[in-house]
Amino acid sequence: MTVVQGLSVDVPTPDGIADAYVAYPDDGAAHPGVLLYMDAIGLRPALYAIVDRIAEHGYTVLAPNLLYRHGRAPVIELPEFIDFANRSDVFGKIMPMIHDLTPERTVSDAGAYLDWLAAFDRTAAGPVGTVGYCMGGRQAVRTAAAYPDRVAAAAGFHTGGLVTEGTDSPHLAVGTITAELYFGHADQDQSMGPEQIETFDKALEAAGVRHRSEVYEGAHHGYTQSDTSVYNAEAAERHFREVLALFDRTVRSAG
Repeated sequence: MTVVQGLSVDVPTPDGIADAYVAYPDDGAAHPGVLLYMDAIGLRPALYAIVDRIAEHGYTVLAPNLLYRHGRAPVIELPEFIDFANRSDVFGKIMPMIHDLTPERTVSDAGAYLDWLAAFDRTAAGPVGTVGYCMGGRQAVRTAAAYPDRVAAAAGFHTGGLVTEGTDSPHLAVGTITAELYFGHADQDQSMGPEQIETFDKALEAAGVRHRSEVYEGAHHGYTQSDTSVYNAEAAERHFREVLALFDRTVRSAG
């Protein structure tokens, strides 16, 4: 098994310092870069495990605290196990912070994250992959759209809000994307229903973006997160297979 080194690091951004976690194979070599965007719950052991799993496959993976403007992770006190049936206290505190992360701030931050990853001595030269969970999937899309020459692949899992009624809806910003995209939607996810999935896919098709969208049956919003009541081991393993295959045929092959 590949031994992975994980470090806590600070990433300078135009608005301050984003604390982050980076993991890479501990073999002294440089590996293709991956920018991993957290879910709403944030940086914590369960998310570090996902970062490490991708790093084990031969990638240098950076996971920044997207809510750094409100403090270092954990931004709020988190229970060890999160029951989605009784989550109002956690999400009631986090949602205003998420709303504060505007598309403009997302794009600005993404540039800083990509710069840090490119400068890191364990990152190989070349375009990167990006993957996001929950809200992080929107960040992955916006990053691929804003930096098409730097992102070869983007993926989102149980990502809501890809289609909204606002003029800043993510699906309206896909025209500049050159990366290959993959989305693993949950069929029990009210934040991304069949009509929204169809609208998002049509926007990608109209823009000529290589992509694949799949709906994971029996999966709920958050199915990849092992410290929550909605974790689905089968769907989570499927997500690993798909995201690693995506990165292998795009990011690794471009290196």
